[in-house]
Amino acid sequence: MKKLLIISFMLCAFNGYSQNENNFNSNNTVYKYRVSFPAIILGNIGKGGERTNTEHIELHFKRELDAKNIIGLKFATWRLFQPMGIQWWDGLLDKIDSKTEFYPGHLRETGVGFTYQRMLWKGLFASVEVLPQLKTYLDEKDKKIANGFKLYTSYHVGYHFSFGKKKRFFIEPQIHCQNWIFDTNTPAEFKAIDNQWKSYFLFEPNLYIGFKF
Repeated sequence: MKKLLIISFMLCAFNGYSQNENNFNSNNTVYKYRVSFPAIILGNIGKGGERTNTEHIELHFKRELDAKNIIGLKFATWRLFQPMGIQWWDGLLDKIDSKTEFYPGHLRETGVGFTYQRMLWKGLFASVEVLPQLKTYLDEKDKKIANGFKLYTSYHVGYHFSFGKKKRFFIEPQIHCQNWIFDTNTPAEFKAIDNQWKSYFLFEPNLYIGFKF
């Protein structure tokens, strides 16, 4: 995770200083559709059955309504090994290394939701994503012990960089915050750990990679 964060920050910084204004074209409506994914999912490659492998898969399919408004569908599934509400300043990365907040198993969350993206100025944008999720709790032997439901929302601010001869490829470095206002049927042993932390996470850096068509 540390390596992935460093790579993401370097890519964001590089593109922020190296791309010229012609590559900031967010008003090109020739290609109405786009597909993208977060670069963070690449960090799971090669982890196999590791305890901390989140098995994160996430895809976005979007359509430009006009030069300012973009709507879309989001599919995501991931596997949590500890609460999502541990903040950076709570020692998030240290707790991963020490394993002190690990669940007695895993939590799988899967859902299909909706996204809205608003272009604010040149490539600057804000977006909101709403993702209803089905939860599956697994013990340490990967045996299902419970099902539940979560409503996961996230709020993003970032910059859209398009490149290539026809500006069909793009990246979107961004910062986002997320919260989950409904979270049902959590087993007691998982809930005891969750209750020590927040029902939100602040200031997650990410980098989305995409293609317009």
